Amino acid sequence: MTDSILLLVLTAGVLAASFALSPKMTGADGFYSGRDAEGAPPGLWTLVLSQVTTWIFARSLLTAAVLGFYYGTPGAMAYAAYYFSFLSGGLIIDRLRFHYGYDSIQTFLSDRFGKAGTSCYNFVIALRLVSEVFANLLVVGTIFTATFGASLFGGVFGEAIGDGGGAAILVLALVGMAYSMLGGLRASLRTDVFQMIVFLGVFGLAFAALVTHETFDLGAAMTAEGTAGALPGWVLLAVAGLQVVSYPMHDPVMMDRGLLADRRTTAWSFVHAFWISVLCIFGFGLLGVQAGLLAEAGESMQAVWARMFDPWVMVAVNMALIVSAISTLDSTLSSASKLVVVDMRALPRTVTSGRIVMAGFMLAGLIFCFFGSQDLFGAVAVSGTASMYLAPVILFMLWGRAQSVALWSYLVSFAAAISGAVLYFLINGKKAIGLEAMAMMGVEHKYTALLYICIAVLVIGCGAFALGMRGVARARPA
Repeated sequence: MTDSILLLVLTAGVLAASFALSPKMTGADGFYSGRDAEGAPPGLWTLVLSQVTTWIFARSLLTAAVLGFYYGTPGAMAYAAYYFSFLSGGLIIDRLRFHYGYDSIQTFLSDRFGKAGTSCYNFVIALRLVSEVFANLLVVGTIFTATFGASLFGGVFGEAIGDGGGAAILVLALVGMAYSMLGGLRASLRTDVFQMIVFLGVFGLAFAALVTHETFDLGAAMTAEGTAGALPGWVLLAVAGLQVVSYPMHDPVMMDRGLLADRRTTAWSFVHAFWISVLCIFGFGLLGVQAGLLAEAGESMQAVWARMFDPWVMVAVNMALIVSAISTLDSTLSSASKLVVVDMRALPRTVTSGRIVMAGFMLAGLIFCFFGSQDLFGAVAVSGTASMYLAPVILFMLWGRAQSVALWSYLVSFAAAISGAVLYFLINGKKAIGLEAMAMMGVEHKYTALLYICIAVLVIGCGAFALGMRGVARARPA
């Protein structure tokens, strides 16, 4: 069996198993809350594995490797630093649920800022969810384009991505959406455990092949500066340090899993998810670092991997990416349905409503996939910058003791963050206005511009909150 056919068979097997493991939920409670037929919440390791597999998604793995390839170990470290979000996210959930007594972020924001508070938040996380669908499908399309080219299914799909990739995107979207519709959040939790076990198996094979390769030297890898120099990697590490406070709060997949179990189980699920995720992401980043050390002038990361490894290793690497994409899709769709139906109350709280929302978000992701940008880290940077409007909320009102803050402060923080995100989008896309902005900042690299933007957003937002603060918060009865 050739490596390409093996990849196709393994992908089909994971999809079939995920479909078989998905329970068909007829009641809204299980569909939206993740509880089983007896009403029991998920256990510790179900939450841990679900948190990890939904955050080690295909975009993250590939981005970590790419940053390691171009910027060496600092690039890999920069992306791994985003996974400190599990620690800040755990603190956010603990204060929200067990100190203030809220069961959703929307309720907390509504009590403090009214409809404007929830509208701004829902806008940001809806964009986040669409970007997750788009980015993970895009990675799958890239893999199958490289593997099959125009031969898959006779080359009838996917002109924008490549025929083989386009076919893979459509098949994965339809099958992933189908099993997600069966059981909602409950199905996502069950399949996440299976998918994480598969991921750890195939990633373990790939990582073992890396560290036992004749060219691998740990000392050289840890001091590698990549094919483009280490400085942008250090800059991105600083960006991650600024964004990691607010980043988890704008990720509904992580936040939803923090609302399911008791306090002790929830806290430990975030701690375990943190260290497991950091090890996996940094380990995958080392694959890119090693490729950068061996790359010849103008050679791509994938070309170096093909030269380094036997075909079965590339199958393992690709399967790790594909499994992570599958696991993230169902979690994203279940969170999207909860956002629209439960949190926004835009549709009746029924299973049918949730399935309609899932179809809508999948369609939006497909549209972005075929007609949008294909820069994977760009999407992370833009959404991470937008999320920074929440940093003052967290620092002053969740972790701090501010009783209330003027609405104008919240809106100023939101406007600053969205403006910063749009500006970086223009810079990343090399639009004329973006290039002019870089010139005004006096910087030549887009990541340096991103760092300056993040600092400005944080200063403006925190300054507005400091001026608009009015009193000291009290805990709300749980």
